[in-house]
Amino acid sequence: MSAAPFRPLQFGVTRVTLQGGVPGTHYVKADQDLQPFAHRMTDRLQHWAQTKPAHSFMARRAKRPDGSTGDWQHISYAQAWATARSIAQSLIDRGLSAERPVLILSENSLEHALLGLGCMLAGVPYVPTSPPYSLISVDYDKLQHVLRTVTPGLVFASDARYAKAIAATVSRDMEVVMVDGSVEGREVTSFANLCATAETPAVDAAMAATGPDTIVKFLFTSGSTKLPKAVINTQRLWCANQQQMAQSMPVLAEKELVLVDWLPWNHTFGGNHNVGMVLYHGGTLYIDDGKPTPALIGETLRNLREIAPTVYFNVPTGFEAIANAMQTDDVLRKTLLSRVQMFFYAGAALAQPIWDSLFASQEREVGERIVMGTGLGMTESGPFGIFITNPHVQAGDLGVPTPGLELKLVDMQGKTEVRYRGPNITPGYWRNPQETAGAFDEEGFFKTGDAVQWIDETNVHLGLKFDGRIAEDFKLATGTFVSVGPLRAKIIAAGAPYIQDAVLTGLNLKEVGAMVFPTPAVRALSGLRADASMADVLASAPVLAKFQAIVNTLAQSGTGSANRIARLCLLSEPPTIDKGEITDKGSINQRAVLSHRADTVAALHADTLHDILKPQAQ
Repeated sequence: MSAAPFRPLQFGVTRVTLQGGVPGTHYVKADQDLQPFAHRMTDRLQHWAQTKPAHSFMARRAKRPDGSTGDWQHISYAQAWATARSIAQSLIDRGLSAERPVLILSENSLEHALLGLGCMLAGVPYVPTSPPYSLISVDYDKLQHVLRTVTPGLVFASDARYAKAIAATVSRDMEVVMVDGSVEGREVTSFANLCATAETPAVDAAMAATGPDTIVKFLFTSGSTKLPKAVINTQRLWCANQQQMAQSMPVLAEKELVLVDWLPWNHTFGGNHNVGMVLYHGGTLYIDDGKPTPALIGETLRNLREIAPTVYFNVPTGFEAIANAMQTDDVLRKTLLSRVQMFFYAGAALAQPIWDSLFASQEREVGERIVMGTGLGMTESGPFGIFITNPHVQAGDLGVPTPGLELKLVDMQGKTEVRYRGPNITPGYWRNPQETAGAFDEEGFFKTGDAVQWIDETNVHLGLKFDGRIAEDFKLATGTFVSVGPLRAKIIAAGAPYIQDAVLTGLNLKEVGAMVFPTPAVRALSGLRADASMADVLASAPVLAKFQAIVNTLAQSGTGSANRIARLCLLSEPPTIDKGEITDKGSINQRAVLSHRADTVAALHADTLHDILKPQAQ
């Protein structure tokens, strides 16, 4: 039986030009030029405020006193423009600048969005900071690093949940602005006061003084074993990248754009890619207070039962939860699939069983499949860089460069690194000239550290596929390289739906091992009570039997020591953001996990762990 057809989707770039350079180097470009783009994102806000003032720019459910959410509260483009101008005046009055920017300690919210717009009008950079640095961290080390790096002149927090972090890290001479709540022992400015500031001609003068080189924001990298770096985001970077996205993904401009999105704005995926496309195209963003976690996924599903997006973005764990829910939730299937033209994932590998489940629900509900878009990008590229060329996507496919972005493919010890040069590339890291200098090669290409291969060497127009992170790859004691990315994806696929992620071990050893972070699905597999500890769940006979079967399957498909999992252990302690093991999006940082769990790695390869799974003869 043949698969159902795909819902029609136009792909903007399907052909490339390829040129050779010095031995081991090639250059790849889209076969079309980048079209003219706005000088400033604030120009787009002003345009929509004038041409469709009543149209909803953003919406978020009202928060009730008990923490639950109520009806949607909207702000129109005209309201956003007017409020942003008042906020801009308040920032101008305070003399803020790139040397004294605005630090934002808040989840996604209407106030967060309005403050960011006000900063852009005033020409004052803002710094969206990971909420877990304040709400989960116990030592506030990364928050203190952010404060030292950007030296803010004003700190914004949504409510009193941030009070403890502010009291511990923010100097008493620094102004604190909050929507609700207070910080014991210090004066706090109400966000409403900023919004009520009477504007003067200084606002128009400040906006006129901004241009393509003006810094919009500093976005901090996730960090690995090092502290995060502040990536400079200019108006040119953001605007160019949005035009690149529009040319690579024409669907963004075909219909009235509607997003339902939880992705955090301190990350480039949520804050630049998704917020930017809504602002660029005059769409509407419904802020989803859910998350792909057991405690919060219900809110996401509730929102998707009510609001039908035209394109939908998530990470693999989110799509896994949605795929499972759509199997039995008729309303979710009907609403979500009613007008969505494209799904898009990033952040980690999407296991084939999840893909298959999504397709099955789509065929059942609408008789066609929805294209699952993906590509490659990073904080330093705005983030959009590479996008697929056709609907027949497989795990790991990336595609071709977006218009205006030139790729440089460089042979690196048996791998091929992809490097970027274009108007969407950051000028560097704030107050870190050494890291900036090291990030670019002699031709001005940004060194991504990502490895790629051709999907089909006989047809370069199909583009590239992911081949792991060069820094994550390692050698065994035999001198054989272990390609971490592809092997990790293989483990996750073999263990679906029970493996959240895997970290490979074996540096300078004889065998490859794997430390596995399991999904909550293992609880049902164990047959134990719901309140059983995760350690007991992972030690239960059904769980061990299942993972033994997974290890056996992986061993059978291995062709040598570099791609054969010789030993595996299950981790009961989830990755922690304090140690940089995981990002807000749920992506695992391999190097950080290996560094902070070095004792577990040693015990795994010394056979001193309690439960070590090894391949068994079949």
